[in-house]
Amino acid sequence: MPADTNLHTASAIGAPNAPFFYCARLRDLAVIEIAGADAVSFMHGQLTQDVAGLPAGRAALAGYCTPKGRLLATMVLWHAQAGSEPPKLYAMVKADIAQALVKRLSMYVLRAKAKLRLTATPVTGLLPRGEAQGPLPASEAATGLDTPLPPAAELAALPADPQPWAVVSGAAGFFIAAPTAPNHGPRWWWIATEPGDAAAGLPPEEPGQAGADGASAGTLAEAWRAQDIAAGLPWISAATQDMFIPQTLNLDLIGGVNFTKGCYPGQEIVARSHYRGTVKRRMAGGRVATALAQAAQLAGRDTYDAQRPDSPCGRVIDAAANAGATVLLMEVQLASLDDTAYRLEAADGPAIALQALPYEIAPAEQG
Repeated sequence: MPADTNLHTASAIGAPNAPFFYCARLRDLAVIEIAGADAVSFMHGQLTQDVAGLPAGRAALAGYCTPKGRLLATMVLWHAQAGSEPPKLYAMVKADIAQALVKRLSMYVLRAKAKLRLTATPVTGLLPRGEAQGPLPASEAATGLDTPLPPAAELAALPADPQPWAVVSGAAGFFIAAPTAPNHGPRWWWIATEPGDAAAGLPPEEPGQAGADGASAGTLAEAWRAQDIAAGLPWISAATQDMFIPQTLNLDLIGGVNFTKGCYPGQEIVARSHYRGTVKRRMAGGRVATALAQAAQLAGRDTYDAQRPDSPCGRVIDAAANAGATVLLMEVQLASLDDTAYRLEAADGPAIALQALPYEIAPAEQG
């Protein structure tokens, strides 16, 4: 198994032909429900995404901005199952901003028929184990589970090669195909339908509990986050709120901004940067050659150029330690991208080597 997919192993017990999965409880993610007859129109007027045009069976990346165009959240957004009454949307966000986000958005509901609430639904990451690694015996897979699995039949029905952002709904909840880096297999977020029901009868989870392969729960989540980083997927957390416009985090390059949908908070600033070609900073991938113990706390920290040590040259957007290294997403200045000696937190700090993202970063504009 590749080192950067070192996740907890579990099988679809009871279905011999079902895939085996590496599983990670993603405690850093939370799910917000937006319900009501005006849920779609309300969120359409708040986010960078075309919520009104979002089809059933698809999720989408979106941003929520201040009036000055700076991101307060990035989120994955999707519809509830067809026919649900009242109509519902769900938004998956970083857990440390979820409650404040519900409070802030609720202030603007006014007379709209929409209600927001933070659910207790856990988010689990599922990564099918390829046949090259060989299946695990069901007895081994069931040992030391730190997160429950959905029914075997629903795991077996997941597409083998899904398009990113595809949504598969079933009795166990929603499965959303997460974006992946090249040469990585498909992976899924699983969001259970009813909070707590899927965990019935299973032992309570403990921080740092070991999985069947000996990895701690924290290590499993860190490995999943490393795959988010490899895919170039930016998450806004409490440490990075109100720092970046959507283009700095490449949301416009990965389908997270719709420039024709109409107004939302910050829309004028975001549109001006787009149409006037004034985007000078983007998000790039980076790698530190050692696994830093504080990787999970690096978001929002400064980066430096060893050749120009007087002031920071950017900030860390997200980071994760995995496979003996630390991978990160960081803010860079496009004009000096190729001649900067990136360092972490200080001009003499750990060296950061640039790592390619799965999509092209637009070149610096001239003039």
